[in-house]
Amino acid sequence: ELETRIEQAAALFELPLDVPVASMSAGNKRRLLLTAAWAEQPDLLLLDEPTNHLDVATIERLESTIRDWRGTLVFVTHDREFLKKLATRILDLDRGKLRSYEAGYEKYLELREAEAKVEAEQAALFDKKLAQEEAWVRRGIKARRTRNEGRVRALERLRLERAARRDATGSAQGVLAESDRSGKLVMRCRGVGFAYEGGDSLVSGFNANVLRGDRIGILGPNGAGKTTLLRLLLGELAPTEGTVTHGTKLEVARFSQLHETLDPNLSVGENVAEGREMIVLAGGQRHVNGYLRDFLFSDEQIRGPITKLSGGERNRLQLARMLARPCNVMILDEPTNDLDLETLELLEDLLMGYEGTLLVVSHDRAFLDEVVTSTWVSEGAGVWKEYVGGYADWLRQRTPPAEPKAMKRAAAKAAAATDAAKPAAAKLGFKEKRELAELPTRMELLEAEKAELFARLADPALYTERAAEVAPTKARLAAIEDELEAAMARWMELEERSN
Repeated sequence: ELETRIEQAAALFELPLDVPVASMSAGNKRRLLLTAAWAEQPDLLLLDEPTNHLDVATIERLESTIRDWRGTLVFVTHDREFLKKLATRILDLDRGKLRSYEAGYEKYLELREAEAKVEAEQAALFDKKLAQEEAWVRRGIKARRTRNEGRVRALERLRLERAARRDATGSAQGVLAESDRSGKLVMRCRGVGFAYEGGDSLVSGFNANVLRGDRIGILGPNGAGKTTLLRLLLGELAPTEGTVTHGTKLEVARFSQLHETLDPNLSVGENVAEGREMIVLAGGQRHVNGYLRDFLFSDEQIRGPITKLSGGERNRLQLARMLARPCNVMILDEPTNDLDLETLELLEDLLMGYEGTLLVVSHDRAFLDEVVTSTWVSEGAGVWKEYVGGYADWLRQRTPPAEPKAMKRAAAKAAAATDAAKPAAAKLGFKEKRELAELPTRMELLEAEKAELFARLADPALYTERAAEVAPTKARLAAIEDELEAAMARWMELEERSN
C-alpha cells in the first residue's frame, strides 16, 4: 500500500524516483518534498513557499489536487494566483500582531486597506492630541503657572503610548538606472540548436528576433532548458547549431535565481558598492548605505556577510545590485522566488516603466501577466513557440496538454491493486437497494445545508452581532462534511455492488 501511495504521489508531481537527490534540480527537489508529504496522506499539510522553482504545469496540478482534498492546509506563499485559488482564510502577521480574516485573498486586500485607512486616521488624531498637550505643557512652563497634575500624568501616558506604537513597516523603494538606448535589433537567432553531451536537445531550430523594447516571458517545465536558452542568448553558451547575433550598444543586467551574481566573500554593502561609496541613479547620487536602507536592510546587515541573509533578503539584495547598474537589456531568471508581496509589486511597477528590453523566466503567472507582452513556451523536444501576450493569453491560445503517461500508468496500477484486494461482493438486498435509492436525495439535502452554513459564516454580521452562533455553526458544518463523506463512500460501495 505504501509503495502504491508513493508511486501515485510521484506520478502526480512527475517526480523521477530513480534519480539521486544530489543530482536533482531545484524544481525536482521541490517535487520530492511535495511527493514525500503527499504520500503520508496527511490530515494537516504545512507548505512553506511551495511554488518556488516549480513549473506552471506542476503548480496547476498541485492547486487542482489540493482543491479536491478534504484535509486542512496552512501555507506561506508570495504566489498571488495560488493564494486566490486556494486560500479561504488569511492570517496576516503585521508588526507582531496576528489578524485572522475569514475571506479569500481579494476580499482580504479590501478589508486590510479599509483597516489601514482607519488606523491612519486614528494615528493622526492621536498625534494631533499629543501635539496639543505638549504645547500646553510648554506654555505652562514658560508662564510659570501651576500645572494641572492630572493633565500632566495623562500627557505622560500619551507619550508612553506613542513610544509603544509601531508604525507600519516600510516597503522597499527603488528606481531603474537606464543607460543609453541600444540599437533597434537586440538579438537575432537563426536555426539555433543546443544539447548537452549525451543529453536530449533542449533547443532545436529556434528562430527569433528580439527588438528594442520587447518584453518577453519564457515558460516551460523544469528541465526544459529555460536557463540554457538565456545563456545561449547572452553568449555564455555556444549553440551546437545555428547562430545568435547581438545588436549594438547593449548594456545587460542579469538577475540569477541561484544568486551567482552575489559574492559570498563580500559583505552586503560591498556586493552592491564594488569599491564605490556613491551610486548614480536616475534621481541623482545616493550613498550606498542609504540606497540599501531603501531596500529595508539595516546598518548591521549592510556591514555583515550575505551568508546570514534569508532567501528573500538575498533576492532583494540581488535586485538592489541590479537596479544600481545602468542597463538597456534586463535578464531576469525566476526573480519572484521568496520575494515579499510589497517588493514584488515594486519590481512590477519598475518594470512597467522600463523602456529597455526585458527577458524574464518565471512561474509566477500574475507577474508574467503584468510585465510581458509576448511569451516563448517550450513545446517539448527542444521546440520553442512564441505566443502574443502573457500567461493568461497563452492559456487561451495553447492546445490542452494530454495527461502524463506516468500518471496514467500509476492510476491504472493503483486501480488494479485495489480491485485485486477486494473480496467478491454480495448482491444488494432489499434494504440496501432502498438505501441506494435514497442516498442521492440525502446528499442533496446535506449539500444545501452546507451551502447555507457557508453563506452564514461569510456574513460579517455573524461575528459582530451574533458571535455566540459562530462555534455551533462551524461545528455543524464539520459534522455535515463528515456525513457527506460517509454518504458518498456508502453510495459508491452500493453502486459498485449493484453493477
